[in-house]
Amino acid sequence: MSFPGGALVHFAVSNSEVMMTTHLKGAATDFLPFNQGNDGGKGNPPNPQGHPTAYLWEKVWERESLLEIIGKYLVTKRDQKKKITSVIFPRYHQLDVTRALLKTVLEEGAGKKYLIQHSAGSGKTNSIAWTAHFLVDLHDQNQNKMFDSVLVVSDRNVIDQQLQDAIYGFERTVGVVATITGKEGSKSGQLAKALSGDKKIVVCTIQTFPFALTAVQELAATQGKRFAVIADEAHSSQSGGAAANLKLVLTAEELKVIDDGGEISTEDILAAQMTARANDKGITYVAFTATPKGKTLELFGRCPDPGKPAGKDNLPLPFHVYSMQQAIEEGFILDVLRNYTSYKLAFKLASGTSEWSEQEVDKAGALKGLMRWVRLHPYNISQKVQIVVEHFWENVAPLLDGKAKAMVVVGSRLEAVRWKLVIEEYIKEKAYQIGTLVAFSGEVFDKESWKEPFSEVSKTMNPGLRGVNIREAFNGEQYHILLVANKFQTGFDQPLLCGMYIDKRLDGIQAVQTLSRLNRCYPGKDTTYILDFVNEPEEILSAFKVYYKTAELEGTTDPDLVYKLRAALDSTGFYDGNEVNRVVEVALRPKATQADLMAAVKPVADRLLRKFMAAKDRRRLALERKDVTAQKEAREELDFLELFRHNLAVFARTYSFLSQIFDYGNTDIEKRYIFYRYLAPLLDFGLERETVDLSKAVLTHHKLKHLGKRELPLSEGEADKIKPLTESGSGSVHEKEKARMREIIERLNEIFGADCSDGDKYSYCNTLMTKLAESKDLAQQARNNTKEQFSNSPDLSRELMNAIMDALSAHTAMSKQALDSERVRADLLKILLGPAGLYESLRGTS
Repeated sequence: MSFPGGALVHFAVSNSEVMMTTHLKGAATDFLPFNQGNDGGKGNPPNPQGHPTAYLWEKVWERESLLEIIGKYLVTKRDQKKKITSVIFPRYHQLDVTRALLKTVLEEGAGKKYLIQHSAGSGKTNSIAWTAHFLVDLHDQNQNKMFDSVLVVSDRNVIDQQLQDAIYGFERTVGVVATITGKEGSKSGQLAKALSGDKKIVVCTIQTFPFALTAVQELAATQGKRFAVIADEAHSSQSGGAAANLKLVLTAEELKVIDDGGEISTEDILAAQMTARANDKGITYVAFTATPKGKTLELFGRCPDPGKPAGKDNLPLPFHVYSMQQAIEEGFILDVLRNYTSYKLAFKLASGTSEWSEQEVDKAGALKGLMRWVRLHPYNISQKVQIVVEHFWENVAPLLDGKAKAMVVVGSRLEAVRWKLVIEEYIKEKAYQIGTLVAFSGEVFDKESWKEPFSEVSKTMNPGLRGVNIREAFNGEQYHILLVANKFQTGFDQPLLCGMYIDKRLDGIQAVQTLSRLNRCYPGKDTTYILDFVNEPEEILSAFKVYYKTAELEGTTDPDLVYKLRAALDSTGFYDGNEVNRVVEVALRPKATQADLMAAVKPVADRLLRKFMAAKDRRRLALERKDVTAQKEAREELDFLELFRHNLAVFARTYSFLSQIFDYGNTDIEKRYIFYRYLAPLLDFGLERETVDLSKAVLTHHKLKHLGKRELPLSEGEADKIKPLTESGSGSVHEKEKARMREIIERLNEIFGADCSDGDKYSYCNTLMTKLAESKDLAQQARNNTKEQFSNSPDLSRELMNAIMDALSAHTAMSKQALDSERVRADLLKILLGPAGLYESLRGTS
């Protein structure tokens, strides 16, 4: 059935589904679904009044609807000769969301918030372009414009050309769209000119977004202008701009990720900028996201009963949903969990000396330190690199006619550096044609690997970049594997990505956003691989199910959290009401200077800093005198002051969020918020962290157990609901639990060593090392030759055989394997010259 008017668009209607195409090519015609969706999936729901596809002729082909589609939605693309090459026609959910949004905005007026949960593969770029185009031309019943301008944030570091083209195409008028990049003067100057002039639509990047949002808020508050802000789901490394406000809404863990090169989302920037609580009655917010956070649902979601407050029986929901399930079932994205392979790390440790093993240390710190030590151990990395490279070479590299790419996600920037060095060495040894890149922010100091700091542009990291940014470089044919640490885990689109190797703990939304880098479609792409060394498959599946259909809250945040925090902070006695009022009075004085503000708040900060330094001195003296009681008392006071600083930040974060939802009507709470905001940054205690000596730890066993390949079924079982904010600070200091290093190692061996056998003994290489170190000939050769020359020495092979024979009684099984197999001996030699450090050890001995 053809769309009236001829060959612009064609529809095919079956019993319960509708398909459409804008280009008939016989048997090769590519039809796209044009369906409402059915319980989150593809197709259409049963229609009690008639046929399941009746909406097509009742809503879409109806006279007024049809004229609107032709006049507003339909866009033709032409070549240089003005010949039509293609036609853009909205998919059903795009038509539905824009119409529903316009209708509601007209009914409710400006100043509302709308959350659009649209999956990847939903055609979000065109949806945003239509939304911007329609909102800027929207008039109320009195023919007054609803909005002076529409602000759109793009999802690219460089303005998304596709989004620009779409908006220009829909506008059909030159000069109504402004792009803010900062390349032609200051961002603030460009913004002021665009927003106060005749630019209907202002497009900016996520980096420019904080400036733009502040400008919009100021114009709405001071000049009564009305704006629509359309925030695409975007992620970017963040510096400056909203950085100060971000500290008020992000948790300590989220801030740590950003400091380590992680990326911030538009949702977080929106929440941060809105904490200013400017007059937002003239601003309408429309947030597009596939994976809304709990705070996003509470801020932008709509309650089923708008006349009642949000609560357990009236939870905020997205305004419109195009689900991950529907996108997968309609073939617009891939189900990345259909080919999931997990590994389990097993290991055993031992202590190098009895004195070291009996020392008492902070149990939590030692456990964390030892796990990090194992992760960074050269042997651990070398074994994982071998699995990754061989799997990529055999399974991923042949896909997409040899164009397929993969991503390796590691736990830290230091791990990224170590992985890069080892993976390059392994690829070179195997003579594979695989190009690798590594992405991380700033500089990494790793004196065990190199005397100079590493960066993305270091010759040892990415020597072939030559000024090209990593996104562009990875797009080319030269590179196949990208190693990342926080950076590029989110907001990175690469359709050729077919494999992902995970060596990092991924929780909740981070798991979904990271693994979803694989779901983009590409001609011929029907297979993806995930190999996971760290996470439990059931936890990954649970995280995805949250966003498979519609994201739902478990409950709403308790507004009393703020009162509990204020009571905990007031009870410390570290300040009084007069000091709070003094700071607030200066902060609210229009002509107050920064010096005035410092004069008001610094006496409180100085008093607390002196208190901290005095406790620090008492602890130092107690340590010198070995006075255990005095040490404990001083340590408790230091921890209590640190707890106070922590709770200041928690209060600011909690109140800045909740005050956008609840009207506290309490000036005392607002005063505390102002006071804490200015006090917290001055309390730089410089708390000393107890370090744990790990130098005598020894890795004795190591095994990566293959748990098999499996499909994680998204459609089975119930989905978890998103938990609301529960952080309320802590009112007490908990003494750190102490334990002997021997006990901690025994506990780790109980947890991680059960699957290890004699064949997994890494100590076998240590035994061989000891034997080889006794050879004076090898020591002399190591001193006088390069590592490459040394590795080819015939004496090395002979001495290795002697060492294997000497180790026969202690390691019978391993020695027999080595004696019978040249391959096993080659593998042993590779370990000895690589992670075991035989060459370096012999040079030191000599």
